[in-house]
Amino acid sequence: MELSAAKKVINRYIMGHGDFLMKVLTAKRYYDVKNDILFKEKKDEEKNPMRNADNRIGMGFYPLLVDQKTSYMFTAPPVFDVHDKDLNQLIVNSLGDGYKTKCMELATRASNAGIGWVHYWKDGNGDFQWAVVPSEQVIPVWDQKLNQKLLAALRVYQEMDEETGDTYDVYEYWTDRECETFRKRAADDVETGLMAYPMFTDFYNAGLSDADNHMPHDYGEVPFIPFRNNLLCKSELSKVKKLIDAYDLTYSGFMNDLEDIQEVILVLSNYGGEDLGEFLQNLKQYKAIKVENMGNGDSSGVSTLTIEIPVEAREKMLTITKKAIFTMGQGVDPDQQGLDKTSGEAMKFVYALLELKAGQAEAFFTLGFNQLVRAILKAAGKTAQNIVQTWARTSIKNDSELADMCSRSQGIVSQKTILAHHPFVDDVEAEIKEIDEEKKKQAEEMDVYGGAVGFHDSGGGEGGEK
Repeated sequence: MELSAAKKVINRYIMGHGDFLMKVLTAKRYYDVKNDILFKEKKDEEKNPMRNADNRIGMGFYPLLVDQKTSYMFTAPPVFDVHDKDLNQLIVNSLGDGYKTKCMELATRASNAGIGWVHYWKDGNGDFQWAVVPSEQVIPVWDQKLNQKLLAALRVYQEMDEETGDTYDVYEYWTDRECETFRKRAADDVETGLMAYPMFTDFYNAGLSDADNHMPHDYGEVPFIPFRNNLLCKSELSKVKKLIDAYDLTYSGFMNDLEDIQEVILVLSNYGGEDLGEFLQNLKQYKAIKVENMGNGDSSGVSTLTIEIPVEAREKMLTITKKAIFTMGQGVDPDQQGLDKTSGEAMKFVYALLELKAGQAEAFFTLGFNQLVRAILKAAGKTAQNIVQTWARTSIKNDSELADMCSRSQGIVSQKTILAHHPFVDDVEAEIKEIDEEKKKQAEEMDVYGGAVGFHDSGGGEGGEK
């Protein structure tokens, strides 16, 4: 791609990326509990000196909702089976030790941005590598047809030049055949500052010269995989932001009221002293003050001024808003009580909304993981016709009820199915091996025991009955 064409492509897609970027940064800010209330304009004490408390408390409901979903789905990440033990092991090795943490990161980024991205490539040794890319860095180019195929991806990020210390905006433009890279100084614009950026010899085994910013590849597709959070690629924050802001405002306002009225305000009428200092001194020393009284009907004296706080109304408001946050955010309220003796079936209703949200995300994540597994196999020169994904949920369960159900299922379903649902079993295959080993050991002990007591057949012999 010529430099002039690159400028047109970058300018075209960067312009429409600003709105998406702002939404992602807002969601990331709320995930870090830096809610809007922390950035509100400060109070002007001169306008109302009686109300100068300015507490700003941001509640962490949003990260709780996101972490609930992430842990629920990926504490036990999906397992893949292509009906070939060698290929299954190849997939496990390629996913690497960081598979679980990458799934957690992917789910969190998809929840914040509405979509997560995985980028894969071959390193200098030709080994398959993959990583989660920050969602705000990827600008997809979709096919306008119904299948919405990914035609290209523009990755935009910043890096610092170690030699000069300058900060650059880097642009990687990927298609299904090649990648080209450009960069400009962060302070420059695309039209005047964009230049070719030869970077592949440092990160990819492309066999190119140091001056080349172009790398062909044989992946057969754009090496970026989308993981949609839901059908409309909406952030989790879009469901609850206004509710969280309302809770923050009510809670912080309550704190301000309590702080503003914690001291009694004394109202003086026809005080006979010279100044307030004398008033306070007399009150402290003599436990009395002097006032001037003009006769009958005179209201001279000292009274107190208090401010009534609508405590009950605010408590009700906070309770309703909190319930709405977990309902609209499809989460599990940790303050729910009375779950210690809840049955397994009843426990499912507690997780009903979370399961709906997780199930929708799983449908789109399944497509992404299938694409990732096929990319792993293709990099090794292999293929798979059918990929089976096994997902597990992590939730509070009634273990005694599950164990009882497994016990009553003996002889009705296979031992492998029973072990797969038993609360004490994590690895079914390993448990089956352990059971077989125990059976062999018991059989050997029985043989030794039988020989020791001298059991013989009825044909007679030494030590036997005739």
